[in-house]
Amino acid sequence: MKRSFPFRPCWIKMVGATFCQLAIVSIPYLNSAAKPASTVLSGSMAAHPWYQQVKVSGTVTDESGVPLPGVSVRVKGESEGTATDAAGRYSISMPGGSSTLIFSYIGYTPQEVAAGSRTTVNVRLAATETSLNAVVVVGYGTQKRERVTTAIASVKSGNFVKGAVQDAAQLVRGKVAGLNVITPDANPTGTAQINFRGITTLTSGTAPLVLIDGVPGTLTTVAPEDIESIDVLKDGSAAAIYGTRGTNGVILITTRKVNGAMPPTVDVHSYVTTQRIRRRLDFMNAAEYRELVAQGKPGAFDYGASTDWMDEITRTPVSHVHNISLRGGSQQTSYIVNLNYRNMQGLILRSDNNMLYPRLEVTHRMFNGKLRLNANLGGYQQTFFAGTDGSSYRGDVYRNGLTYNPTDPVKDANGNWTEHTDKTAYANPVSLLMETEGKHQHTNFRTLGTITYAPIEGLELKLLGSRDLYNSVRGYYESKRHYSTLRDGRNGYASRGTTRSEENLLELTANYQHTIRDHDFTALAGYSWRETSYQDYWMQNWDFPTDDFSYNNIGAGLALARGEAPQNSYQSRNKLVGYFFRLNYSFRNKYLLMASIRREGSSKFGRNNKYGNFPAISAGWNIRNENFLEGSRVLSALKLRGGFGITGTEPTDPYMSLNRLNFDTYTLINGQWVQVINPATNANPDLRWEKKEETNIGVDFGLWNNRVTGSLDLYRRVTRDLLMDYSVPTPPYLYNTIRANAASMENKGIEFQVNIAAIDQEDLKWNTAVNYSTNRNKLLSLSDRNFQLAAGYFDAGTTEEPIQQPIARIQIGQPIGNFWGFKSIDIDDQGYWIIEGKDGHPKPIADQQADDKQVLGNGLPKHYLNFNNSISYKNLDLNVTMRGAFGFQVLNTPRMFYAAPVMLTRGNLLRSAYDNIYGKRPLADDQSLNYVSYYIEQGDYWKIDNVTIGYNIPLKNTPIKALRVYASGSNLITFTKYSGIDPETGVTGLTPGLDDRNRYPATTTYTLGASFTL
Repeated sequence: MKRSFPFRPCWIKMVGATFCQLAIVSIPYLNSAAKPASTVLSGSMAAHPWYQQVKVSGTVTDESGVPLPGVSVRVKGESEGTATDAAGRYSISMPGGSSTLIFSYIGYTPQEVAAGSRTTVNVRLAATETSLNAVVVVGYGTQKRERVTTAIASVKSGNFVKGAVQDAAQLVRGKVAGLNVITPDANPTGTAQINFRGITTLTSGTAPLVLIDGVPGTLTTVAPEDIESIDVLKDGSAAAIYGTRGTNGVILITTRKVNGAMPPTVDVHSYVTTQRIRRRLDFMNAAEYRELVAQGKPGAFDYGASTDWMDEITRTPVSHVHNISLRGGSQQTSYIVNLNYRNMQGLILRSDNNMLYPRLEVTHRMFNGKLRLNANLGGYQQTFFAGTDGSSYRGDVYRNGLTYNPTDPVKDANGNWTEHTDKTAYANPVSLLMETEGKHQHTNFRTLGTITYAPIEGLELKLLGSRDLYNSVRGYYESKRHYSTLRDGRNGYASRGTTRSEENLLELTANYQHTIRDHDFTALAGYSWRETSYQDYWMQNWDFPTDDFSYNNIGAGLALARGEAPQNSYQSRNKLVGYFFRLNYSFRNKYLLMASIRREGSSKFGRNNKYGNFPAISAGWNIRNENFLEGSRVLSALKLRGGFGITGTEPTDPYMSLNRLNFDTYTLINGQWVQVINPATNANPDLRWEKKEETNIGVDFGLWNNRVTGSLDLYRRVTRDLLMDYSVPTPPYLYNTIRANAASMENKGIEFQVNIAAIDQEDLKWNTAVNYSTNRNKLLSLSDRNFQLAAGYFDAGTTEEPIQQPIARIQIGQPIGNFWGFKSIDIDDQGYWIIEGKDGHPKPIADQQADDKQVLGNGLPKHYLNFNNSISYKNLDLNVTMRGAFGFQVLNTPRMFYAAPVMLTRGNLLRSAYDNIYGKRPLADDQSLNYVSYYIEQGDYWKIDNVTIGYNIPLKNTPIKALRVYASGSNLITFTKYSGIDPETGVTGLTPGLDDRNRYPATTTYTLGASFTL
């Protein structure tokens, strides 16, 4: 039988000679009441290092040197300790000798540091999104990663992409396997595109559900500098709790918070950026163009000037961003005030984006923390130049900057813009910019309040209410000197418009946690109600007496009086109601189970399918916690998990299921002409959600005390009831088309992620992360028993005039994104294309038939690879992000249009227009434009995407608690065989891989920044 010992606490701290002396001083004390214990301890034990108290202090930062407030600091073997303040500083008393300090913080790898004889210990913590000890945000709550049974990725602020970013998605670009963030251009008002585990729809939206502090928003709803963490619900079992909004994945954004007491702290972060075009297309200059004139090339004319039109419409932009926050509070009341200002200039003249983000959040705790009240007020105001009617960027400005005749002057001798109105789609690009006035102003105001009450241990009740208001006012004007007046005789053109939307959200949740011996239960039940309304009004007018009033006196145009100018208004409203339940179970932290269901109803659905059910189930096995692995020195974590879940997608049109009405012709009734109202569309009472069924199997692992962590996921998702337009008979239908649920599609793939703490020394640290993903997409069907598409395919996209051919074919058994056209194989002696016929034999392109077309490639990358490195040495840090995409093609439309001699009649050409085709001869001057495989190029690329170097300046005896300076470069180097500006093109929709000749050019960005804490 095991015997107890009365001085067991001393045994824990004493060894060897120390134990002997304890025995010596204890025996006299036990026999003499005259000698108090305190005297004995102070006289004998205090002489030993373990009893002498030493004060140790220091600073805790992340890998980039940013101070971390609230980090737990304790002496190893002790249960209590302290926490860092707002500047990441701490101070703790500890026994002398060789005691060890333990630093731990949610989302970061805990660190043990032997203090030795030091009185100052500074520590850098590495973000570990895959650590099984980390806490991640899940739908309607948080959960330890060790108990997560679904596919979830989490990125903390310390691991965000450094340098200049435009929206939240760019913070995690290259950080999450399967979440592919693409920025196809450098438009300052543009946002990133997200391709997440493939394309899952034919006609509906592809954007993921974005929740900011639990409330729906967009990637630009909150300033990037105000974000604390981003969590991604990747598979169906994780996203099913959000029902009809979860098919495209769920991104959970958590803004910066204050946890616990903190003195008033000011954080300031500012940076300035500049850009240069990543690569200029190789168009002819004036001297080279004059050689064509001398050769008598048809369509070439010399107007005597030498103009670099790209220089005329571009600049070296300078942008700046400033973020200031005030944080603080007590254990009862905490607050954060954040103000973010962004002044972004674009490469093209007059393209800009000015944004102001204010946010205030206050949290108050009452009744010993049982009641928590939170108010969160925020929003933004955005203002930018409208380069065209309804948009910030006018694509034909860039296109004409490439193709306008380089021998044309900007203005003629009389001061008028040089124009050639006899040419189609050809205008002076400087005139298009300067004879335009436009302004868009968007305002968003979000109010969010929560009441959280914990009446008994383990039970938490929460009420969330929010209101999101959005208003937009836009105006646009083309002067009397604008190309539209010279070409169309509009004599000044104006448009005005307003948009207002409102979204109200109410959610009630109850969360209960309970443990019965080895059994842990967590149950969540909730109700969600959301109502969205939308209003829009716009009008146009032209033929103005003067340009003086721009768009501010739109009624003065004579076109309105003549009944020629259009105007319109629109209003819509929809509701979404959901009930949900989730149960998590854990047995000895080894065997894990999660089951959830959401029943959701939408006013967008047909009357026969108003409600849908979205169940999910997943399970996990923490193998590392089994007894047979208890002594493993290599394996520190191992968990198998698998799940299945169903999610949905709402129709984009709130009234798609209804028989809508529209004004039609006039008819004579009782001697008066009356306008008739007729049905405009077929009703579909069976309209329902697109349903995605997803199975995911994964493993999470950690090696060598989690120096290496990672995950592997395999998934298969099948989306059924895809919406498509189908032909129907009339009668019984009123019209010959209807949108219905009938198609289906499959996506399957693999995702792998590994994080390695390669070097983990006090002064030198190196963390590296690699993630890889692959996806295979296939269209399974386009028909069901009620609606059929007999051909088994349809075509998508267009190459624009003068080619006017479809770009892609969407066909059963094939992936989305297939380029569909003629396969060019040679050129004849006269310079005309030779293509491959349907029988595989060569034929002149003049003899082409529609059935000669074939698949020419695919615009969706099959493989994505990302490589991230973070290195720090004392106060210096370096972060490098590299990423690539492989196994796809790009349609180079600038080359297709402007490497063809026939286009000389419409302007300038690429220098390669007269290169030999297939090494034989140039294209004939009269060879018409054709969409052939010659212009489809391999798009594989590898980018050194971001390099940031920073330095944390040591400070003493100054009110500044922390100061960091850094320099950064983005989109620095691209390794590719693609001949266009950038192979990174759009990856959403049905025509991925299209390098649009109008797209805003990609740029390389350079940034200088600084941040400090007061």
